[in-house]
Amino acid sequence: MHTATAPTAAERALGTADWSALTVELDSHGCALTPRLLDPAQCRQLAALYDRPELFRSTVDMARHRFGSGQYRYFTHDLPEPVAALREALYPRLLTVARAWADRLGRPAPWPDTLAEWTAGCHAAGQDKSSQILLRYGPGDWNALHRDVFGDLVFPLQVVVGLDVHGTDYTGGEFLLVEQRPRAQSRGTATVLPQGHGLVFTTRDRPVPSARGHYAAPVRHGVSTVRSGRRHTLGLVFHDA
Repeated sequence: MHTATAPTAAERALGTADWSALTVELDSHGCALTPRLLDPAQCRQLAALYDRPELFRSTVDMARHRFGSGQYRYFTHDLPEPVAALREALYPRLLTVARAWADRLGRPAPWPDTLAEWTAGCHAAGQDKSSQILLRYGPGDWNALHRDVFGDLVFPLQVVVGLDVHGTDYTGGEFLLVEQRPRAQSRGTATVLPQGHGLVFTTRDRPVPSARGHYAAPVRHGVSTVRSGRRHTLGLVFHDA
């Protein structure tokens, strides 16, 4: 697995981001936008990798599996440098939130200090397939509400990075997050992904305060229908499949 340092722009963005404000957003809504992590050239280069099938372990046709419409591909473990670097840089920052959430919910926090240790634990448990995703949507494509839970070992936060320019390269295609509430209708959040920016969001659920402490509110995510153009995104998941 790569252990490369994050690109300078991503390092700078992550280092100067207001993580206190991002944490408040995550606590309140289950998702939060980051500063720009990839520049436009990096975004275009990553999107173009979709046409190189040798870089991926599998391709999923969403319509065939009734997941929606569109395609996505899982990278092999030989990740492109920007993808590996972003995961390495994001993990320790998200780890603080993950541990805090586990504490509120009275759950164990099995995640070690480094991504390498956590990945090794996933592989030892039989979760040894890369879960990093490159997604491509065209007009009329969409992604059904779901969770990216691939086994017993789950990291509670993940990141999606927009690779195209909304309103120019494509229209529609907003990122959707839907939270179930007890004895009430679900709450939805729609987010436009700016090119190169990441959206941190909960993988499975999030702690919500109640009269008896905190409860785990189930959350699913998806993508609204793309109206025109082509939409590419990079999905960064911190547990393997």
